[in-house]
Amino acid sequence: MRRVLTDPPIEAATIITEHPVDDLLRRYPPRRPVDSWPQTYFSREQVMELLLHSRYRSAVYETEYVRRRGLRWVLSWLETFPGESWQSRWLVSGADAAGWEWIKLVERWLKPDAAVSANDHFALLSGVNALIYSEVVRPTYRWLLGQRGPTKLLKRVKAVIDPAGFRRLHEVASSLEGVHDKRLQEALNRVAWIVIHKGGGVMDVTLGDLLELNEAARARNRLRVRHLNLTYQLLLGAGVLPDGLPPNIRPLISRGQASVEDMVDRYEVACRSVRDLLVAYLKERQPSVDYVTLDRTSHDLVKLFWKDLELHNPGIESLRLLPEVAISWKQRVKVLRSKDGTSKGERKNYPGVLLQVRAFYLDIAQWAAEEPERWAHWVAPCPVKANECAVRKAKLHRKSRMDQRTRDQLPALPSLVDALNQYRRRCEQLLQAARTTAPGQPFTCHGEPWTRPQMPYNHTSKVYATDDTGRRHDLSTREDRAFWAWALVEVLRHSGARIEETLELTHHAFVQYTLPTTGEIVPLLQIVPSKTDTERLILVSPELGEVLATVIRRIRTDGAAVPLVSARDIHEKTWSAPMPFLFQRQYASERRVISSACARDLIKKVAEEAGFAASSGGEAVTFTPHDFRRMFVTDLVMNGLPPHIAQVICGHQDINTTMGYRAVYPQEAISNFRGFLARRRSTRPGAEYRTPTPEEWDEFLGHFEKRKVSTGSCARAFGTPCIHEHACVRCSMLRPDPAQRPRMTEIRDNLISRIAEAEREGWLGEVDGLKISLAGAEDKLQEMKRLEQRFPTIHLGMPDFSRVTATTITPAQTGLEPPGLLTTNTID
Repeated sequence: MRRVLTDPPIEAATIITEHPVDDLLRRYPPRRPVDSWPQTYFSREQVMELLLHSRYRSAVYETEYVRRRGLRWVLSWLETFPGESWQSRWLVSGADAAGWEWIKLVERWLKPDAAVSANDHFALLSGVNALIYSEVVRPTYRWLLGQRGPTKLLKRVKAVIDPAGFRRLHEVASSLEGVHDKRLQEALNRVAWIVIHKGGGVMDVTLGDLLELNEAARARNRLRVRHLNLTYQLLLGAGVLPDGLPPNIRPLISRGQASVEDMVDRYEVACRSVRDLLVAYLKERQPSVDYVTLDRTSHDLVKLFWKDLELHNPGIESLRLLPEVAISWKQRVKVLRSKDGTSKGERKNYPGVLLQVRAFYLDIAQWAAEEPERWAHWVAPCPVKANECAVRKAKLHRKSRMDQRTRDQLPALPSLVDALNQYRRRCEQLLQAARTTAPGQPFTCHGEPWTRPQMPYNHTSKVYATDDTGRRHDLSTREDRAFWAWALVEVLRHSGARIEETLELTHHAFVQYTLPTTGEIVPLLQIVPSKTDTERLILVSPELGEVLATVIRRIRTDGAAVPLVSARDIHEKTWSAPMPFLFQRQYASERRVISSACARDLIKKVAEEAGFAASSGGEAVTFTPHDFRRMFVTDLVMNGLPPHIAQVICGHQDINTTMGYRAVYPQEAISNFRGFLARRRSTRPGAEYRTPTPEEWDEFLGHFEKRKVSTGSCARAFGTPCIHEHACVRCSMLRPDPAQRPRMTEIRDNLISRIAEAEREGWLGEVDGLKISLAGAEDKLQEMKRLEQRFPTIHLGMPDFSRVTATTITPAQTGLEPPGLLTTNTID
């Protein structure tokens, strides 16, 4: 077995794997649980007397009786455990660690040999709840999150512990949009859990307490970010949290840009020295690339290259790969596999992965010449050759697929626009009809019967309706999705902007330009820097202006200004400052900018709901946001806009990129070629295109009739004389006929006999001419032989003409001409 060479490490690197919540918990630490408080040191009699106070008593006698009976049982059970306080006995008993199973511990103590009845079970629950909302016992988050529907407990906590604070939270919720009773109660429950565990009132809650509860819920898979954000908004609006925090919690808890160490360590590289090398290499590349490119490079080099080598070659520690190891790796990385190891086809970016690895090896070799003490130890032969990274064929195939996709989509675009517009209007009318209908009453819209149901809780922002089958539909969400899908398609197809550029449009993007000649005011739309880091201005057409005006009217509630929203760049992992983004929508209790993934999903699913269906070649035609950009460029160039102007409008740095988006149609190629012929004809003398006379036409036809000779046909052009004075055997313009091979053989034999006779008779002056003719005859025989081999004669036998069907397809079948007829002739 060949030994694997071990290279020395270059330099150590610090591993940073910190979550943003960890940093927040250091800046806003949670309160430490209090070890002691007065109620937990009460005696049994004092606890019973405390719960007889009107603040804790129930108005229903039966409920009060059950509560007191269960309380006596729970106190008696806790007294069996050591401790100076009820809290210490609670923890020693194991009830807090048992979660929902705590009640079985008490039931086994209460009735060791018999099952506890339902009434006794309910009494025990009431007794423990009384100990909690009277603050005699403060369970941990683990116990609180483990309960099954603690609705009664939380309701009593809100009514007994700081009711004024919870009323203040209710007042803040009434000023928020999109908050209904069910979601509000879920948010208030989080505050109640904090108050139960930490003590104090609502105004004592800190951001650290909220984050600590969030991490406890995350550990038990009971995390709901939308409920956490609403809780954060309520506490922020009530003045509980400090000033200077963002309006929602997502920017605080979302991950930012990962460090280079995190990018490498997420794949758990075994060899420490290679891990340090990869970290150092990526840090060298970091200043010259953006975050997305750096993240992709780390994925290709660490996961697809080195981690794959470690999995299949345990103990590998060197970049110097054996030939068989390199070949095996290339075969593996070429196939894209799912998590269970099954093949999903060939990896589309396979040449790109090879190119990253080759650049990795070549960069180290180049840097070794500049810093040998740092990089020279790692120089090794590159396992990827230059010809393996060729992407020309892949680009051609991709360009062909893109062009064909554009050809399929352009004819279907008007149908898509009409379907989305009609569906949007139907959804608006249905929502308006439901809003004007009282809950529980039926109504009819577009000839379909509907019923507005009675909702179990107050829903302030959404309207529901049930169809004739009893299925309930969220009409508000349906109308919202239909509107934004329509708006996205309209803006994308009229502006040609990228999807990220469209979603970053703000109310400040509108610019007015005054023409210096006429003084006319022209509206322009400012596209912020995105892919090419350059901004540009595009003309706002009337159609685009109408759509944008409709969007602005929608997001401006009650005539107010456009709301300010922070948007997250999913690629760069950064948050923008609050800005008046146009493509924002209500999500729960906050407004969010529509993401790229959401935009793609909206266009696809709403088109299906709208009943849009188009096919080409047996496959359904679908649309993605970038398809509208390709159709925009194609439409511009096809309608006569110069490509360099289209380049400026689209924001391309290279005109070849613009031409790459342009799909060429067969009709366009034919019409352009005909136009070229017409323009060239107009520049030539008119005498060349006059109508020939009958004599000239007869002469032209006679030329072709006279080209036929005994051994083939003459290929000389019309109007040119015979350069060999009809000595066809010598002429290079003779196209021999393979069927005349016996005649040419006879001519060759005759020439041989004549040469022998001339030599015998001493006619030396004639021998040279005959030898030239003999060489020409030999050439013609060889050419006949080649023609016979190229076009061999195949005997098909005697055909049977009992029934032959001839089919003629008119140009309508090609899609290039107006529809015609399909004619079928049958010959018997």
